[in-house]
Amino acid sequence: MGFYLRLKLKAFRLKRFLLGHDGRRRKHMQAKKPSWMMPITHGYHVVEHNLTRDGSDDTDFDSVVAQREQMDHTELWYFEISDALIGDRVTKYMQSHFFDKKLEESHIRRKGKETLKRAYLGVRAKIREEHKLEETSRMGSASVMVINGEKLVIANLGDYRTVVCRDGIAYQTTGSYQQSTQRHWSRRLFAACQSRNAAGVKHSRGSELVVRSERIDSDTEFLILASNGIWEVMKNQEAVNLICHIEDPQEAAECLAKEAFIRMSKSSISCLIIRFD
Repeated sequence: MGFYLRLKLKAFRLKRFLLGHDGRRRKHMQAKKPSWMMPITHGYHVVEHNLTRDGSDDTDFDSVVAQREQMDHTELWYFEISDALIGDRVTKYMQSHFFDKKLEESHIRRKGKETLKRAYLGVRAKIREEHKLEETSRMGSASVMVINGEKLVIANLGDYRTVVCRDGIAYQTTGSYQQSTQRHWSRRLFAACQSRNAAGVKHSRGSELVVRSERIDSDTEFLILASNGIWEVMKNQEAVNLICHIEDPQEAAECLAKEAFIRMSKSSISCLIIRFD
């Protein structure tokens, strides 16, 4: 039996959920334990949208989703941040077309990426049809599926982004990113080049969809799922540096969101931190 949380929050009004932290990093846990028993903690923070240009109050807020499913020896976590336009549509699709199917572990690993991609493509097409929107219209969402603490399936739409922190280095999940199995120095070099290449490029990609999967290894510390309100005022590595020393993911999410607010971000500010302990 899984559970599902969908949240709409006022500015800086918080709730905690599912936090249990012993202060130890994932790579220091006993190797004999099954990977799906490794604790995954998370926290989130949503800031009320700024006033619209005409001065009226914007009462639409980002949706934050956390869902856990246990199927025999398979543990599934699903996390998502979406703007008000998308809402919980992707989550509902995943619930009916994936989680409710009670698939075997081999099918879960094989079909997770495919189903998540179909969910986003279907929702995007339906929203465009309903609102008569063009290709460049701004829709935003970021989703992460964690399978047995070993595999990530990640989807990003628009300017909502997922950043993975490995050994203190930020890696953005984009279509051109290739997971490296080389040593740490090569990872750092790649991250530095990635940051330089992104420095002078506008991040807005309209409603572009990126879906990919990758492994969770001993260097994987935490993930940041965040709206464009975070990324328009700080770079990937800057966000990682800001919260890497904060082991409580709820505190980390609050810190990141408040920093974006202080920097006067003009877009919606929401973030969800997933830490592998």
